[in-house]
Amino acid sequence: MGILMKQLTAIDRLTAVAHGKKVDHQPCICPGGMMNMIITEIMERSGISWPEAHNNAEQMAALTYELNHAGGFENYGVPFCMTVEAEAMGATVDMGDAQTEPHVVDSPLSSATQLDQLAPFSLDQGRIPTVLTAIRLLKAKGTGVPVIANITGPVSVAGTLVDMTSLLMELRKKPEACHRLMSLITDNLITYGQAQVAAGADAICIAEPSGTGEILGRRFFHEYSLPYLNRLLDSLEVPVKIVHICGRLHSIYEELSALHCDAFSFDACVSIEEIKPYLAGKAIMGNVNTHALGSMSGHKIEQLTKAALNKGADIVAPACGLPLTTPLANIQTMVATVRNEFSGDEQHELSD
Repeated sequence: MGILMKQLTAIDRLTAVAHGKKVDHQPCICPGGMMNMIITEIMERSGISWPEAHNNAEQMAALTYELNHAGGFENYGVPFCMTVEAEAMGATVDMGDAQTEPHVVDSPLSSATQLDQLAPFSLDQGRIPTVLTAIRLLKAKGTGVPVIANITGPVSVAGTLVDMTSLLMELRKKPEACHRLMSLITDNLITYGQAQVAAGADAICIAEPSGTGEILGRRFFHEYSLPYLNRLLDSLEVPVKIVHICGRLHSIYEELSALHCDAFSFDACVSIEEIKPYLAGKAIMGNVNTHALGSMSGHKIEQLTKAALNKGADIVAPACGLPLTTPLANIQTMVATVRNEFSGDEQHELSD
């Protein structure tokens, strides 16, 4: 039996579209994590700022709630950076300030062969408890807005535990050590991801910026990224699984169909029409230019949003993380444009 479109919650809508069903309008989301959704204007409106909100569950939840409540994206998303996992595994993180995100400043390993030097992973380490509590707080609101929890992908975490330049050399020269490192990282991410789901996450977004074809190429993507991403994805029993990979993807187009995700997100430099044939059975997510969102007029944002829809975006989203200077009005325009494009379809039923 179909569900009347006007009765859909934002959770219903995202879940339906991620699994190939028609809805009243496409979801318009920004996951968080590496794909940061928080802007300075929201910090000012809420009276909550970075870096304090990275370490305080109530503030973390309040910031993402405020953005949605102000007419922004149709989701909540935590955390607001991609360093939580690396920190919990031993990396040193600079928490940044009100204008800059947290970033890794010191890697705990100089080589993948030093794997035994990593401390045992625990959900009590670093900011993991903060993120899990924020998910619970957001889910408890009962608003029907999807809570998207974010995970940094295995290759990207590896590139912070070992210097990325050294890691890339060792992928060629020390494959056994690198596979052991990737396996351990993936085990840790599975533990973290399953805890996010248990806390109430409606969707998981895995961001793998270092997994791009520009960095790994097809051979190493197939060997070091794809199997570990899939192992992580397969371990998570959650309604919506999203993967985002940055940069140009030509060299790995033919690998993308093997990803076990429901939706695939990509950068503005990738053509929706060009990548679409390689994503059969997956929702296409993206890819409104983030630089435009940060600096251009509302009219231009409306044009870019309509273009994404017309080219085949199933889930409309920024192409990557937002600049902190992005005007709230541009986010509101993006969301309103998606809704207005489908304003005549409210009475249709959810269908396969």
